[in-house]
Amino acid sequence: MSEDHMGSTFGFGMDPWLSRLGNLRNVVRQELVSRQLAAHLPPQGGPLRALDVLDVGAGQGTQALRLARLGHRVTAVEPSARMREAFDREAAALPADARERVTLLAGDITALADITGAAAYDVVLCQGVLMYLPHAGPAIAGLARCAAPGGLVSVVARNADALAWRPATRHDWVAALALLDEQERAAAEGRDPSYRNEIGVPARADRLDDLTAALETEGLHVEEWYGVRVASDNVPVDAPTPPPDELARILDVEEQLGRADPYRRLGTLLHVVARRPGRPAPAAP
Repeated sequence: MSEDHMGSTFGFGMDPWLSRLGNLRNVVRQELVSRQLAAHLPPQGGPLRALDVLDVGAGQGTQALRLARLGHRVTAVEPSARMREAFDREAAALPADARERVTLLAGDITALADITGAAAYDVVLCQGVLMYLPHAGPAIAGLARCAAPGGLVSVVARNADALAWRPATRHDWVAALALLDEQERAAAEGRDPSYRNEIGVPARADRLDDLTAALETEGLHVEEWYGVRVASDNVPVDAPTPPPDELARILDVEEQLGRADPYRRLGTLLHVVARRPGRPAPAAP
């Protein structure tokens, strides 16, 4: 299957993406998204209700494998053979029982019905995919169809309303002005703003209002939205993860900034969590 299937531009930046997984910015992103999602899942501590999870564009599997470790059943869909290889390497470190709860499938967001059949999921993830697609609407519709009654859809996208904030915090005034101009042009032309991201590929940003409207059009209710990387996005892309104590403080600050106005509106990424109305099915034995 083509690495840029469905018009995705991600394949051209795969090497730098994989090389930076352990750096500060990616660690903050993955940890914040995990914490934010956890607020919408059944609380831990009592008897576990194992959830059926679908992760679309699962990449190297960070979120999918975390949920498998927690006892949930995960179906991961990923179009890139190289990313599936990275996923398999990470999955090999899971305990045997968790590994058995993971199914990795080749495919992309355009063919979810063919890949998953009539299955409906308690949790549907699409995190860090939309920015590489020409439009968000068709993807949102496909994700929504996979959500069971009472099920969640978690979407992480580039924040169009704060597109110029990263270069501004770096005092890169030329780049900040260029992105401010792009935001104005995109609004005047009725399109999403575009940019070149830090793995060197062209990408697209989404406005919170547009994502909310698209989800609600598909019958989902937005429970909450968060900013991701509000205060730690101005570091170089290769900035290493700091010592554990400092990293813990960064994550705690980012978690609080990411859920509170006005700070969350400056997050580089948007994390939108929506739910399909209805009662979830009884837990499988």
